[in-house]
Amino acid sequence: MKAIVLCAGYATRLYPLTLDQPKPLLPVGGKPILEHILAQIAEIPDVDEVFLITNAKFRRHFDEWKKKLSYSRPVTVLNDDSMTNDDRLGAIRDLDLVLETARVQEDTLVVAGDNVFRFSLRDFTDYARSKSPDITVGCVDLGSREEAHRYGVIDLAPDRKMRAFLEKPKDPPSSLVSMGLYYFPKSKLARIKEFLKNRENPDAPGYFIQWLLEHDNIWGYPFEGVWYDIGDMNSYESANRLFASKT
Repeated sequence: MKAIVLCAGYATRLYPLTLDQPKPLLPVGGKPILEHILAQIAEIPDVDEVFLITNAKFRRHFDEWKKKLSYSRPVTVLNDDSMTNDDRLGAIRDLDLVLETARVQEDTLVVAGDNVFRFSLRDFTDYARSKSPDITVGCVDLGSREEAHRYGVIDLAPDRKMRAFLEKPKDPPSSLVSMGLYYFPKSKLARIKEFLKNRENPDAPGYFIQWLLEHDNIWGYPFEGVWYDIGDMNSYESANRLFASKT
């Protein structure tokens, strides 16, 4: 199994903090967000390589970070060659670039590089494999539909089969939101290129999930526990306080 961490965004809502620093390398609780994610990925015994996709502006930062990294699996840093938020490729084109460049032909775990959480990814992948060859999406219940409208909102049937996925809806059907965690069986990887050929929106993974629901079954895996999507200063400071208190 391969793991891909999406780290090519520009985090404009965190300016000036991220003007010259990539968001995944911001410290939370004394270590970079990315290292929290890698620690969770390391719990999955079948992951034999991790790919990070960044951009030309921040490639040097990840190269310097990797020189000091001690990790149990090979980590490869790839560059999507974008330089600004205006010419970014978008998450789905970045994902496609990794799959093509690295010639990935295995089951693949995809994680957004701005997640901080304390969930078992091993439990997630075990569940996702039980639903293969379908795709599985990790999600969390915010407990508030009003707060959920800022995210990709998921509606699940009682058996956890996804009934709908809405990207930042004004009137969310539930308080269950995507946490930027996806499991793709190898037989479904070709769907990504098919999506892009249809000239669909490549920016947010949620648009891809919406499109997929028209073609495939998708399953949701609700997590319970600590999760922060580091999207602005408030979420960053809250995550920092909580994780610093637990170190």
